[in-house]
Amino acid sequence: MAGSSPSFPASASAPQGPRRAVFFVSDSTGITAETLGSALLANFPGTAFERRTVPFVGTVTPVEAVIQSLRKTARTGEGPIVFATIKDAGIRRRLAEGAAVVIDLLAGHLAELETALDTAAETRAGQYHGLGDLEQYFARMRAVEFAIEHDDGQSRRALDSADVIIVAPSRCGKTPTTMYLALHYGLLVANYPLTDDDFPTDALPPTVAPHAERCFGLTTTALRLSQVRHERRPNSTYASLAQCTLEIRRAEDLYRRNRIPFLSSATRSVEEMSAVILQSMTLRDRPNERPLT
Repeated sequence: MAGSSPSFPASASAPQGPRRAVFFVSDSTGITAETLGSALLANFPGTAFERRTVPFVGTVTPVEAVIQSLRKTARTGEGPIVFATIKDAGIRRRLAEGAAVVIDLLAGHLAELETALDTAAETRAGQYHGLGDLEQYFARMRAVEFAIEHDDGQSRRALDSADVIIVAPSRCGKTPTTMYLALHYGLLVANYPLTDDDFPTDALPPTVAPHAERCFGLTTTALRLSQVRHERRPNSTYASLAQCTLEIRRAEDLYRRNRIPFLSSATRSVEEMSAVILQSMTLRDRPNERPLT
């Protein structure tokens, strides 16, 4: 993959028509429901969804309020879809009364595990999202702190400790990808913005040049970059199609000359880009990578 950009399909147009209501309902933060539910919804790119996350059901959020919201939504269109990670069987039964299609993401699997392990699962709410291994938790927190300190090239301190350094023009997706890798995998990730000051040159910027073997580049389409930048600085040179075309061309040339692997963020989610980076940089074998529990 080094020195070339993977060929990705053109971005599909957004689905038209009414949006199906989707609720991610959880007795804790909702992260698991969002992650698993969104992975399933991704298999239906032709359908538009309006998503809502409802966390801490049964403790902070009253169950009746959720049911009322589901019923209200059902009266205005098709029945909502609920992705639930709820441990309390009574709450799960109540959700089924909300005129919604309820997809229980975990209960069936818990029953299978109970059989396999010959023991009953804990019933405490929020258990799915416990800290688990404290060492693992603190490794993630250290990784997040490292990512914040090294966001947008703000710091050179301990840059030689980085597992990967993401290099890209402004607004190509550096920061969200950096934070995802840090929070979900405990990786030490820095990112560096390519600016006009870094060109013309055939070499990597001095800040990241000593760490070329750990650099990974992001690019996008000039049109997509222009659209994103117009949201931040409308009608500016920074957001012009000509400026974006120039920056993308210079960045890709730089990656190729220095044999830096790179990919386009135009048609990929943060999760997909992170997976490509992990595979390309062989980071799955690093001892400090710990998947999110």
